[in-house]
Amino acid sequence: MSVKISITEDRKTCFRLRFEVFVEEQGVPVEEEIDALDDTATHLLAVLDDSPIGTARIVFDADTAKIGRVCVTKAGRGTGLGKALIEKAVQIAQETPGVTRAKLGAQVHALGFYEKLGFAAFGPVYDDAGIDHRDMELAL
Repeated sequence: MSVKISITEDRKTCFRLRFEVFVEEQGVPVEEEIDALDDTATHLLAVLDDSPIGTARIVFDADTAKIGRVCVTKAGRGTGLGKALIEKAVQIAQETPGVTRAKLGAQVHALGFYEKLGFAAFGPVYDDAGIDHRDMELAL
């Protein structure tokens, strides 16, 4: 298995993957999936043997790198790709001058996954597109 994760300008492919996972599988309303932050975000694309199978985005705001829209298609699940996407996003955040923390909104069922990667939950559970989430952060 040869996976490559890199920054991409190919937002169309990222959006297609996000549509497949968030809209088709999880029932997120299509009008909530793509937003104005996509225009300024840094997009990551994971490719396995020339096939796109995962994506994430990073939105930089002052000292914070907000990691979001993390998804892995069915073909890539259980392979460690989700972990690799988060680690790549954190690496990019660490390499960005002035950024001191990474933040994300985790689906509640995935809190343990992010805790294993060093993130700590804070604040209350909230609804985002009909799915319970909780904010998490990691000091860089």
